[in-house]
Amino acid sequence: MVTRVPPSLLRHRIGVEPYLGDGAYGPIYGPLVEHAALVGQVARMVRAADGREVVSSAQIIAAPDMDCPAGSRVTLPGGRITTALSTAAHTAPGLPVPASTEVMCE
Repeated sequence: MVTRVPPSLLRHRIGVEPYLGDGAYGPIYGPLVEHAALVGQVARMVRAADGREVVSSAQIIAAPDMDCPAGSRVTLPGGRITTALSTAAHTAPGLPVPASTEVMCE
């Protein structure tokens, strides 16, 4: 039974600086952590964490333990730096489908 997305499918490397909150001088981010991921770059209409409808230009599938809350800074494989709009944890306990984290980016 598959319990998480197979590493062989995660062909890209991304960098994530998790959003920690706002400080006196703007957003505060955690340390950069590299992750294996599958990245698709296509314009797609999504709903951001605050409810706005926005266009996502990059979609990421990664391991279920990736820490990437909305507002995190994400470095894509080509070097472009973007912001996470929303994050969804996909799980299906007891079913033969992989658990993963899906991130929609600006």
